[in-house]
Amino acid sequence: MNDLTPILDAHKVGVTFTVDGGKVEAVRDVSFKLYPGKTTALVGESGSGKSVTARAVMRLLSKRATVSNDTKIMYRDKDMAHLSLKEMRQLRGNRISMIFQEPMSSLNPIYKIGVQLVEVIMLHQRLGKKAAWNRAIELLDEVRIPNPEARVQQYPHQLSGGQRQRVMIAMALANRPDVLIADEPTTALDVTVQAEILHLIDDLKDKFGMGVVLITHDLTVVREFADHVYVMQHGEVREQGPTEQIFTNPTHAYTKRLLAAEPTGQANPLEGDQESVLTGEGVRVEFMLRKGGAFRGTYEPLIAVDSLDLDLKRGETLGLVGESGSGKTTFGQAMLRLIHMDDGRVTFLGDEIQNKTRKEMVPYRSRMQIVFQDPFASLNPRMSVRQIIEEGLVVNGIGNSRRERYERMKQALRDAGLPDTISHRFPHEFSGGQRQRLAIARAIALEPEFILLDEPTSALDLSVQAQIIELLRKLQREKGLSYLFISHDLKVVRALCHRVMVMQHGKIVEQGPVNEVLVNPKSDYTQRLVRAAFEIAT
Repeated sequence: MNDLTPILDAHKVGVTFTVDGGKVEAVRDVSFKLYPGKTTALVGESGSGKSVTARAVMRLLSKRATVSNDTKIMYRDKDMAHLSLKEMRQLRGNRISMIFQEPMSSLNPIYKIGVQLVEVIMLHQRLGKKAAWNRAIELLDEVRIPNPEARVQQYPHQLSGGQRQRVMIAMALANRPDVLIADEPTTALDVTVQAEILHLIDDLKDKFGMGVVLITHDLTVVREFADHVYVMQHGEVREQGPTEQIFTNPTHAYTKRLLAAEPTGQANPLEGDQESVLTGEGVRVEFMLRKGGAFRGTYEPLIAVDSLDLDLKRGETLGLVGESGSGKTTFGQAMLRLIHMDDGRVTFLGDEIQNKTRKEMVPYRSRMQIVFQDPFASLNPRMSVRQIIEEGLVVNGIGNSRRERYERMKQALRDAGLPDTISHRFPHEFSGGQRQRLAIARAIALEPEFILLDEPTSALDLSVQAQIIELLRKLQREKGLSYLFISHDLKVVRALCHRVMVMQHGKIVEQGPVNEVLVNPKSDYTQRLVRAAFEIAT
């Protein structure tokens, strides 16, 4: 096969979903080509059909989906649209791999990381169990997971969001596939690792002649790593061409709007000396990590949060940034009493809450909310949108009637940038970005005083990021909300936060006003973060 012959040729891909209200055409007449050693990018807003197109290629669509009879997906000389399930299983994970957008819903929670990696390796390679286990450790090391010998013995929930995403990347690359479909592969990664992972995929692409389909909303990434770009909107390709041509001379109005979208503005100004909403003193969280085999295993302490202090004022947004595994999410969840705290003192609006029982914490729960990093894992797949949002209202006794709760639910959806006509649908029927907006709608429906936002914009495309940032600013202005904003996206932090705290290995290495820290960082670590955030090529 020469470079002029496409390794993957998708022709007239069409996908229709059967829903309660009728049928939804998610993808219409999409065609694209992928060449060996090249990267083809599919870009567009959430809900544009990017991921559905990728799943159609992999034959991983739900039972509600119908693929058009005109669809042809040629891999070498095989039409994957018409292969048997057995033939597809031989290709999937072996010759064609996919990195999914949400790692927690893709990894099996009851099996250790090593077991899941070994399964993929042994299924397609003639290796013994010991050799496969050593290969699994090598793969984790390749994607820069620290201490891989210990990590293979852990379960998915024991890893941070970014580390879980790196496990998914290692799994996809395990058998050196011909085609790698990367669906938002760096969404959950901090900026320094994002650049490294993309360079790793790029190096493997060049080394093995692998073709990469890159699905992303991050246009900085597209410009740096893609050879050809297809711009999608409402399930159709609006524009396509060589990357540099699309970026320097876009012809479609939608492409121009996408390129112009970037987090801008700054946080609402703080008025006077506001009261403290949430304070923490000497907060410490320690985990025990297991190393070694089943019979000779030893435990080592890991200090995830090392005696940290925090003071959040009313109406303030405090950014918590750092690489994945630095302890950001652990610190935030300890402050909300969602995980065990080994030491320290936490005060919420004057009340000490570190020693309160689960029952005693109930009255505080509606006043302090959280938007999790992985929306699919935090939304109940068996509940409709209406049930998901109304559940919190019912549990906390908010709303005098069913009708009033229904109106609150619809308003929350509108506030989060979603139509209020989707209340009967289920989480799996939405894109990653839409699910994240559902999680935000659920939190704001309770009208809390404090929200912990754990990577709330990581799954969102740039134009929706801008809407969510503006929404959060508006809610803060109107209701005096306080936010603890955990993120690796320093562009969003700059646009939304008043102050920022930089974490590394469970400690605070630098903190101060956002403009001061991000414009003139003092520590080497912060300087490296800032460079990686604003210059991805470095």
